[in-house]
Amino acid sequence: MIYNWHKAEHIIIEELEENQPIETTVGDKTIGILRKGPTLYAFAATCPHASARFCDGWLDARGHITCPLHKYKFDPVNGRNVSGEGYKLKTFPVEIRAGIVHIGL
Repeated sequence: MIYNWHKAEHIIIEELEENQPIETTVGDKTIGILRKGPTLYAFAATCPHASARFCDGWLDARGHITCPLHKYKFDPVNGRNVSGEGYKLKTFPVEIRAGIVHIGL
């Protein structure tokens, strides 16, 4: 797959709170960013079911992003809905280049 890579210069990895999704704008998209250890994940900022904001949600005990509205859960690695409703969360590749976060859209 071919991506258009965008710098997310306003994202400072060391300042991201671990296991707490945040919302930011990259290119022309509003996306969620999640830091789990040294790894960053990027995904659509809103739930594919009812558009609740994931930055208002949390991670469950297994590290799944949980929607604050209906408690649907998604794997940040691949966007798979793990609570069984059949939705898929759009995810985006992340690369760190010279300390700057890049998101593939």
